[in-house]
Amino acid sequence: MERQVNIVLYEPEIAQNVAAIIRTCVATNAKLHIIEPLGFIFKKEELNRASAGTFDLVEYELYDDWEDFCEKNPSIDLFCISRYGEKPHSDFDFNSYEKPVFVMFGKESTGIPKQIIKDNYKNTFRLPMSPQTRSINVANTVGIVTYEILRQWDYPTLSKTEVQKGKDYIMSERWKDEK
Repeated sequence: MERQVNIVLYEPEIAQNVAAIIRTCVATNAKLHIIEPLGFIFKKEELNRASAGTFDLVEYELYDDWEDFCEKNPSIDLFCISRYGEKPHSDFDFNSYEKPVFVMFGKESTGIPKQIIKDNYKNTFRLPMSPQTRSINVANTVGIVTYEILRQWDYPTLSKTEVQKGKDYIMSERWKDEK
């Protein structure tokens, strides 16, 4: 089985966060899994602009509820990001992990249900942060965690140089001709 980051959103409530996560998934070749119910209507028209036109490029799957997700993904190891985790996400050695990685992020208002965290506690992590704050925006958290996993894997399938304008774009000074 090929390594892949799988982003699991548990009952997201804010369309703009999901749109930003779609953009991150496209940029990182991650698959998006969305567990309903949602706090918004999941429509391309609503998400495409905020996702910078990447909606048609994202690989995603919608699930009716938590049970549906579990039935369709019976043999995964689930990682959870929660303020209740006791170690940073960067402490886990994802480089030694050969299976696809599934990382769950909770809904904006309440996070991941406590029972799911308890059932997956050995794979529950947190982002280190100031004691005065309870959490970081979920879309930002997805980016931080996804890129940490990919960094450990040396960014497979991702370009490390500019491809759209060319890696020599800045040094060639072609940018001076742009408006």
